[in-house]
This record gives sequence, structure tokens and C-alpha cells, in this order.
Amino acid sequence: MPDFVCREEKRNGNSSFLFIFAQIYIAMTHLLSASILNADFIHLEREIEMINHSESDWFHLDIMDGVFVPNISFGFSIIEQINKCARKPLDVHLMIVQPDKYLERFHDSGAKILTVHYEACIHLHRTIDSIKSLGMKVGVSLNPHTPVSVLEDIIKDVDMVLLMTVNPGFGGQKFIENSYNKIAKLRQLISDKKSNALIQVDGGIDIYNAHKLVLSGVDVLVVGSYIFKSENPSEAITKLKLLKK
Repeated sequence: MPDFVCREEKRNGNSSFLFIFAQIYIAMTHLLSASILNADFIHLEREIEMINHSESDWFHLDIMDGVFVPNISFGFSIIEQINKCARKPLDVHLMIVQPDKYLERFHDSGAKILTVHYEACIHLHRTIDSIKSLGMKVGVSLNPHTPVSVLEDIIKDVDMVLLMTVNPGFGGQKFIENSYNKIAKLRQLISDKKSNALIQVDGGIDIYNAHKLVLSGVDVLVVGSYIFKSENPSEAITKLKLLKK
């Protein structure tokens, strides 16, 4: 089991969260983070309960400010309400400028995993340390145009790298095929640097490309539109979880 999992276990004894985060290493299965951006917000509690009872591992929350990306999603009050009902970790993805100003607020709102964008952080190493000091797992996300090589000096400091497989800002976009090359480069960097970082992908993912993504070395699939636009969202989640390496 990776060192960061062992250290977290000794510090807070949160065995259920540890099992979810560590199972990728034990069972060699991929994780699924259900993105609620495409959920029915009029019946949000019902959607949360569906995910609670499904085989999804995490809730994925996209936070957009209308500046870093051309869209606005939701803020702290909604996160807090989701956290009251959610029985799985909140995987929070910040698509905002100046994320350092709000790290503690996101922690207090219930984030267990907090991902910031490389492109939005002037002092990325400092931001990573700040997130860790609050007791959250830390991820760094790259936009489609940003090369994996920019992570070379911090890849051992993060728990996860989120590769955007669409341009961030809107759900339901078409998957960018060049992402497979980027995944391969990231997997090689992680191996070369002996990092424990998970690879997460987000954007345009469905049952038709999920298997290839897992075979390419992806650890965590973020899926929204495919789940919530299906006739049976819980069944769609099950299909995505039955994929095998």
C-alpha cells in the first residue's frame, strides 16, 4: 500500500475512506467518480441517494467561476448540502482563478479530494502543501493543451493528476482522441519518478471509450452526461464499474 495511504490511516483512522482510495492498488480495479454537473438539481437529494446506493466510488463536483472557464456552476452552500447527504467522498475539481483564497472553505464544506488547475496556480507547490496541510488529498489538473512535462517536479507530491479530455467548462462535449497519447506520457512520468499518483480523466467519457481508457492506464473515470442522460443511471454506473483491466 502506498505511503500516503498508510500515513493517513495512522493520522485519522478513517478506514472507510482509506479503503476507497486504496482499493485501486489492492484489487487493481478502476474507480468511478460520478459528476453531478448533469444531475437533476430540482431533485438533487434523489440524485445523491442514487449515487449513494450505486457502485460509484466518489461524488465529482465541478466548481466553475465564469472566469477560468466560460461557465458558472455552484458554490459552498450547495457543496455543504451535498455533503450532508453524501455517504461517499466528495471529489472537488476547482476550475477557478486564485484557488488558494478558498482552500479552507472547500475543506470546511466537505471536500475530501481537492483538485486545482496547473494553469490557475502561480505557486503550485505552495498550493499543494496548503491542501495537504488541511488534511485533504490533492490533485492537479491539466487542460488539453498543457503538456504532461510541466508536472515533472511535483508529480511525487500529488495524490492524483486529472487530465481534461475536453476543454473545461461544459458537460456533454466530445472526447479528445489525443488524450490517449497524453495518458501514456503521464503513466511513463509516474513510473519514472516512482510516484503514487492516480490518473483521473474527465470529459466525453462513456461506455464506448471507458474500457480503452482503463487499458491505457487510467485509474479514475469521471463520468457525468452518460450517467444522468441514461434511462437507468444506476445501471449505467454498474456497467462502467464492470470494466476490467
